[in-house]
Amino acid sequence: MGKFGVKERNLEGQMVVDFAKRMDMGVVNTYFQKREEHRVNYKSGGRRTQVDYILCRRGNLKEISDCKVVVGESVARQHRMVVCRMTLLVCKTKRSKIEIEKKTKWWKLKKEECCAEFRQKLRPALGGQVLLPDDWETTAEVIRETGRKVLGVSSGRRKEDKETWWWNEEVQDSIQRKRLAKKKWDMDRTEENRQEYKESQCRVKREVSKAKQKAYDELYTRLDTREGEKDLYRLARQRDRDGKDVQQVRVIKDRDGRVLTSEESVQRRWKEYFEELMNEENEREKRVEGVNSVEQKVDKIRKDEVRKALKRMKSGKAVGSDNIPVEVWKCLGEAAVEFLTSLFNRV
Repeated sequence: MGKFGVKERNLEGQMVVDFAKRMDMGVVNTYFQKREEHRVNYKSGGRRTQVDYILCRRGNLKEISDCKVVVGESVARQHRMVVCRMTLLVCKTKRSKIEIEKKTKWWKLKKEECCAEFRQKLRPALGGQVLLPDDWETTAEVIRETGRKVLGVSSGRRKEDKETWWWNEEVQDSIQRKRLAKKKWDMDRTEENRQEYKESQCRVKREVSKAKQKAYDELYTRLDTREGEKDLYRLARQRDRDGKDVQQVRVIKDRDGRVLTSEESVQRRWKEYFEELMNEENEREKRVEGVNSVEQKVDKIRKDEVRKALKRMKSGKAVGSDNIPVEVWKCLGEAAVEFLTSLFNRV
């Protein structure tokens, strides 16, 4: 025990002291000289005392530089938060770095202003033309680079489904006012300050209720649309992932059943698996021999066929190896139809 605790001690307080002595621990709250407001963490009916403590091994007391009660922050009714500042020497363990690919925000092309800006920036990048009809590599690279500059790229981190997704600025402002009112009432227990704190509490409840209702109404309205189906599936996948203890599994067994953990051995095992899978002969497959091939003239692909195919393709699907989604071609309109028709007929 330090010398800056409260003077009165009841039976429960003595039990805490006895426990600390038996376990060779120190009561951190009592080692730092503070004003009464920064020592008292329980107030009720005019009583002011200490009931919440932070304990640590006596050998670790030198690592703690401060401990006090935070005025204005209530953890539970009648209790106030106790915090301590400590410096720990931690041995850093080397963890395998998982590189997550940063993706271009192609989904922004659904907005008309983003689509118009993309078309506007793409033309000068291609030397004044909308698309280069005879150069796929150059055109594809310019499209990708323009998309990164105009639309931006993702951070590479997985999006978290926060419980407070309905949070807005009005709620934040009312919470801040409530904290200030609580701090003011803790410092000066007048009826005026008490009334102000109660009003701020009611205001926070109203703002939270309004924010939740507004957010849920917008969510339900969006889910009724065709675009909202994707949000529904995304929410379902996120809920499914949150219910699992292990989010990612980066181990695999080899042929003999041994578990491989290193990244190189796991990749090598996957390579072996797919090489065997794709090159295995199927004995049940019927072989037809002696059949002559029939060569037949194939008509060229027409623009109306490409136009119809683009119209039928769904947006929001995963990109291929070229990293260019169908939204780009839909955004470019007739110029994309001409470019793709010329490209397909050359293949």
